[in-house]
Amino acid sequence: MSDAEKREKGKAMARAILEGTPPGPRVPKKFVDYNLEHLFGDVWQGEELSIEERSLVTCTILVALNREAEQHIHFRAARNFGLPRERIEGMITHAAHYAGWPVAASAFRVLAEVWPEDEA
Repeated sequence: MSDAEKREKGKAMARAILEGTPPGPRVPKKFVDYNLEHLFGDVWQGEELSIEERSLVTCTILVALNREAEQHIHFRAARNFGLPRERIEGMITHAAHYAGWPVAASAFRVLAEVWPEDEA
C-alpha cells in the first residue's frame, strides 16, 4: 500500500477515533504525517485484531500509564466503536490490580466525564 493510500485510510480512522473530541494542540506536520500514515493508516488497520480489540487494548495501556487526556479521546472512541461501558469498567477494574488503584480511580473519573453511567 502506498503512503498516499495509508494516509487516506489513516484520515478515515482518525476521524472515527477523534469523533466528538475537541481539537487538540497544533503539532508539527511531520508528527501528523506519522500519525495518519503509520499509526492510523497502518497499525490501526491491521488484521490481527478487530477494531474493538485495538480500542480496548489502547484504553488499557492509557489507564496503566495514567494518560488522562488521551483516555478522554479513547474512551469516547471505544463508545463510538460499540464497546459496552461495562467492558471499559471491567478493564479498569482488572488494570487496577496490575497498574495500581490510583490510576484506576483516575480512569473511572475520566470515564464518568466522557460516558456518564446514565448514558450506558
